Amino acid sequence: MDLAGLDIVVIALVVLVILILFAGIKTIPQGYQYTVERFGRYTRTLEPGLNLIIPFIDRIGAKMNVMEQVLDIPTQEVITRDNASVSADGVAFYQILNAAQAAYQVAHLENAILNLTMTNIRSVMGSMDLDELLSNRDVINDKLLRVVDEAANPWGIKITRVEIKDIAPPKDLVDSMGRQMKAEREKRAQVLEAEGARNAQILRAEGAKQSAILEAEGQREAAFRDAEARERLAEAEAKATKMVSEAIAAGNVQAINYFVAQKYTEAMAAIGKAPNSKIVLMPMEASSLVGSLGGIGAIAREVFGDGGSSQTAGTPRTRQSTPATTTTASTSAFRNPFDTSQGS
Repeated sequence: MDLAGLDIVVIALVVLVILILFAGIKTIPQGYQYTVERFGRYTRTLEPGLNLIIPFIDRIGAKMNVMEQVLDIPTQEVITRDNASVSADGVAFYQILNAAQAAYQVAHLENAILNLTMTNIRSVMGSMDLDELLSNRDVINDKLLRVVDEAANPWGIKITRVEIKDIAPPKDLVDSMGRQMKAEREKRAQVLEAEGARNAQILRAEGAKQSAILEAEGQREAAFRDAEARERLAEAEAKATKMVSEAIAAGNVQAINYFVAQKYTEAMAAIGKAPNSKIVLMPMEASSLVGSLGGIGAIAREVFGDGGSSQTAGTPRTRQSTPATTTTASTSAFRNPFDTSQGS
């Protein structure tokens, strides 16, 4: 009986040791930290993995989640610096860096972070005008992050991000802002339209100025070239006249016939090329002019020749006294003004 009782005691001791070992072995999951309390006082923090504590003396205090967490900020009314009432909500991200401080420095950590963030949202947004509030969300987020993180630092947490999700002004204020925006855009459109019209007028004036300058330069160049052409034509005419005069002085009767016939031919060609002339009617004065060509040749032969015969010299007088003879001479001269044999 004593041996059986000893066996029972040994078995009981073995079971007790096993239970004590299991009570002292703690497995911590990844992303969590556990605090250890000895007789109710914090002693250390258990990291993820297998850990040992003293059973019945140490116990697990707080189980803290050290992963980054998100906290939704409910909608609240905010009055801006210019007395405009808006509704704003947001979201905050935080992470526990010191499990002991997060567990023992503040009670109800999430509620504390929530109220701290909401209070600072009212403070930051209340110090800004409505227009500044609606257009500078990044500035608001930066201010909130700096203020809230500094306030939560003693709690062993890090505020990683604070974002304003929505800012909703009252409906009547939204309508007023819409009308203001419309008026501003209409004013901007009118200014741009006026500037466009002014620039267009300036460009047209510049174009007209350049066109006038180029036209004046073109007219000046054309007048210069026209004057130069007339000068060269006059020089050529003078040279031709000089050559004809020299030929006549040398006794060449063909020169004056050529000169007069050329001028006559040019005049007739000009008459024939008139755009409104289809039939050319020769007046009596023109026939007399044509007939005088033969007489001019005969006079030239008498002046510059060997004196000529009496019959040749008398021929002009016969033509002047007898109209029939004049008509015959004129007709002969019209047929061939370059034939010098008509007067002999």
